[in-house]
Amino acid sequence: MHRTASVCPVCLKRIPAVRTERNGHMYQEKTCPEHGTFSTVLWRGSEPLEHWTGPREETGLEEGLRCPQDCGLCGKHLRKTCCTLLEVTDRCNLHCKFCFADNAQTRDPSLEQVKGWIDHIAALTDGTFLQLSGGEPTLRDDLPEIVAYARQAGCPYIQVNTNGLRLAEDPAYVKALARAGLDVAFLQFDGVTEGVYRTLRGRDLLAIKEAAIQACGAARIGVTLVPTLVPGVNTEQIGAILRYGMARTPAVRGVHFQPVSYFGRIPQRPSEAQRYTMGELLDAVVDQTDGLVPRESLVPSSCDHPLCGLHGDYIVLPDGLEALSKRGSQPAACCCGADPAQQNRDYIGKRWSRSDAPLEKSCCTPEAADGPSCCSATDPDLHSLEGFLQWKRTHGFTITSMNFQDAGNLDLERLRQCSLHVYRGGKLIPFCAAYLTAFPA
Repeated sequence: MHRTASVCPVCLKRIPAVRTERNGHMYQEKTCPEHGTFSTVLWRGSEPLEHWTGPREETGLEEGLRCPQDCGLCGKHLRKTCCTLLEVTDRCNLHCKFCFADNAQTRDPSLEQVKGWIDHIAALTDGTFLQLSGGEPTLRDDLPEIVAYARQAGCPYIQVNTNGLRLAEDPAYVKALARAGLDVAFLQFDGVTEGVYRTLRGRDLLAIKEAAIQACGAARIGVTLVPTLVPGVNTEQIGAILRYGMARTPAVRGVHFQPVSYFGRIPQRPSEAQRYTMGELLDAVVDQTDGLVPRESLVPSSCDHPLCGLHGDYIVLPDGLEALSKRGSQPAACCCGADPAQQNRDYIGKRWSRSDAPLEKSCCTPEAADGPSCCSATDPDLHSLEGFLQWKRTHGFTITSMNFQDAGNLDLERLRQCSLHVYRGGKLIPFCAAYLTAFPA
C-alpha cells in the first residue's frame, strides 16, 4: 500500500488516496466524506507495478500543497517545464468522440495576443519545446507566422498537434510551415483500418492520414503518430500501428501512445473494462510485434513519474529493428542530473525532428508497409561505421506514451513531477490539472 492524495471525482476536492493490490492488479482507492468511496484500476499486466516503478517515496501527502485546485508551478513542484502546450484556437474541423479539449468554438485570439503569450512562455521557461494546439491549429492561416515567431523567441523545438486534414489537402501550407521552422507534426493516428476512425472520429480518415504523412515527409517535417487507445476499438492494432510507422521512416519518427482518459469532451465515470493501463500497453507492444520490440527496451519515464509514460529508442533496419535503449535492473530516480526536463526536451526534440540530409528516393511507401523494410536508391553501407551512423540519423524511431490522469485516478505524487505544462491565464499548469473535469454524481 502506497499513500498519496487525489481528488473526489465528483466535487474535485483533494482527499487522501492509497495505491493497493487486488487480484494481481493495482488500484487507487479513496473516499470522499460527501460522495463516497471510489476505486480505479491503475495497472494490469504481466509485469508487477513495483518492478516498473522501483521504490518510490510518498510525496503526494506533503503539507502545504495547493494543487490541483490552485495549480500552477509553485515552489513545491518537482519539475521544470519540458514541453509547453499553447492553445491557439478553439475551432476544429472534426468533432471527435474522444478529445481532451471540450471546445467552445470561440473566436481565435489575435496574432499579436499569441505572440505576447509566446514571449511570456519563453521568459518563464528559458526556452521550451512548444506544442501549438487547440482545437485544430491548422485552421489558422497565420500558423506559419506563429511558428516563425516562436522560433525567433527562442523555442528550440516547435510542434503542431493536428488531425492532419489540412496537411493532407494543402501542400503549400505544409511548405510554409516547414519554411517557418516547424519541427514536428504530432499527428492524430488511431489505427490502420477505417472502422477505427468511424468509431472515434466520425468519418473515414486513413487515406487522409497517409497523405498528411507524405506531405510532411516531402517538406522534411518530422511526423509522430499519436493513437488514442480505447479498449474494444483499437487496442488490438498496437502492433499494426507500430509496423505502419516503421515502414514510413524517415518521414515517421515514432509512435506516441495515449491510453484514453476521461476528461474534456468525455467526463464520464468509466467502468474498469473501459480503462487501459500502461502495464497492458507494455504487454501489447511486445506481444503484437512478435518480439520485434524487446520488453527491456521499453523504459519508464524518469523525468515525469514512471506511471506517466514510457519510451524506447530504435533504428529501423532493412531487415528488422535495432534497440538502442535498455532498462536497468531498477529505474533511475532521475534521468539527467540537475534538470531532467531539459534533457527530456532535447531527447524528444532531436528524435522527433528531421535532422538528416536528403538521402533517399525511399521505398518506404504504402506498397512497402508490411513491416520495417525501408530502403533507398542511395542506401549506405550498414557494415561501415559511417554508413551505420548515417542510417541511424535517417531511420531513428521512438516508441513513447503518455498516460494522462483524470478525476478517477489523479495522483498528486504524479502531478508534482509533471513536466508537460499548459499555458493558460499567464500561468504554466500541469497538463492533467489544466484539463481536469468532474464526473457526474
